[in-house]
Amino acid sequence: MKRIHTYSQHFLRNPRFVKELVGHTTIKRSDVVYDIGAGSGVIASALASRCRHVIAIELEPKTAETLRKNMARYDNVSVKEIDFLAMPLPKTPYKIFANIPFHLSSEIVRKITTASNPPTAAYLIVQKQFANKLLPDHRGFSSQLGMHLGIRFKFRIRKRLKRTDFWPYPNVDTVLLEILHREIPLVPEKHIPAYERFIQKHFTNVKAFHALPLATIKKDAAVKPSSLTLDEWLVLFKATY
Repeated sequence: MKRIHTYSQHFLRNPRFVKELVGHTTIKRSDVVYDIGAGSGVIASALASRCRHVIAIELEPKTAETLRKNMARYDNVSVKEIDFLAMPLPKTPYKIFANIPFHLSSEIVRKITTASNPPTAAYLIVQKQFANKLLPDHRGFSSQLGMHLGIRFKFRIRKRLKRTDFWPYPNVDTVLLEILHREIPLVPEKHIPAYERFIQKHFTNVKAFHALPLATIKKDAAVKPSSLTLDEWLVLFKATY
């Protein structure tokens, strides 16, 4: 398989390692799986033997040309030369497994989690720091995005990767992040808009945050919004809504 790379993305080197990573997922034979930023097709080729249909997405024309040549041997892989952020998502069930460009992580996560038909499961290779901000119970530093999305999606780190798993080597630590769509959100549908406004307000307005009944979650005025877990935000929301 011919290999090429761009400087905006770090590609996995070993197809056998990709198959190992897929083994940490819920992907099965009947699934349709999207590979975002497919590059020369290392992930797409590994997925081809594990699921019904792979849609390999690549924006860069020369890379897409190589991808098509590499994928010609697989009758269940389709190549799309398109910007994932601009393309419509499917209306039928699908999953995602992708090593996405790190600088587009937030935009890609927002796209798939705000879609009218989000993936039933997504597995994204992202920077460890970015993944930690989405975890519901991470005590180091959570994000507004993670607390906003946590009521509809479950976030979990499935595997930590080595820098030598890629080429070129990244200068940051990376992980395989699992995103599962909750069948029932943690907040009733009719209250979700209010919850979203609540999170936005109290992440961006320090005075409003400190006016919350923080004692109900056993916190004092020294606490920061980014240090609270999803469960603590839910307690505060229920106490004030």
